[in-house]
Amino acid sequence: MSEPKDPNAPLADWLRARYGDAIPDVPAEADTPTLRSMARHRTMRHYTDKPVDPALVRTLCATALAAPSKSDLQQADIVIVEAHAQREALAALLPDNPWARAAPAFLVFCGNNRRHRRLHKLRGHDLANDHLDAFFNPAVEAGIVLGTFIAAAESLGLATCPISAIRNHPEQVAQVLTLPPHVFPVAGLCVGWPSGFTALTPRMPLAATVHTDRHDDAALDSHIAEYDARRDAEKPVRARRRDDLFGSHQPYTWSEDKARQYAQPERKSWGAFVRRIGFKLD
Repeated sequence: MSEPKDPNAPLADWLRARYGDAIPDVPAEADTPTLRSMARHRTMRHYTDKPVDPALVRTLCATALAAPSKSDLQQADIVIVEAHAQREALAALLPDNPWARAAPAFLVFCGNNRRHRRLHKLRGHDLANDHLDAFFNPAVEAGIVLGTFIAAAESLGLATCPISAIRNHPEQVAQVLTLPPHVFPVAGLCVGWPSGFTALTPRMPLAATVHTDRHDDAALDSHIAEYDARRDAEKPVRARRRDDLFGSHQPYTWSEDKARQYAQPERKSWGAFVRRIGFKLD
């Protein structure tokens, strides 16, 4: 289904465009500007030359950091990268993401377990839970803050593009941003005023991703096949990955693209980096 032409179209229309016809009835109280803005989210990589007011960026950071925090631990940080030399150093690490250099504003969202460890030193208590959860909690919290920032920015008409490829070079990113032990980059984020138009990306059917009472993926293969067909009709994957390795004879679907993406080694240094900065992943 094509997306609505009017950004203020009913929420049900945006959800139908995103997931297909099988969507729940939308209660009248849910059809708000905030939910419509979130439902029509799209990653946008091209921006006008209009700057983003630094005061607005900091206001959005403050809003995002008001997001839920596990046990009130407050384990997320945001680094606003303003200095030209630092922007260039990070952009040089992201050659496949030229928008990292071109975006009017660029931020890096980090997990921070360092502050919590400092509390133990200040109060003289042993850290009895120095295991995988100490890494997992700040990673999740940084992701929540990132998503909240995106929703807040887009509600104002800004465009955003998260960049997970920043984790391809964690040592270099940590050096550029002077990240101390137990602080790690989760994602970069381009922010700017949009230039042009990006089509809505269809999502997997809700039957595959929303469960009641128990998880059930018995029909997963059929859901993938249905999504591949709908995605190909509405927003096909344009660039084929490594036909030299995988061949060019088969139709290039979403599922083929995602399987090819992770059939090649990536971020092999990430685990070593996380351990080097002090985390135990038992």
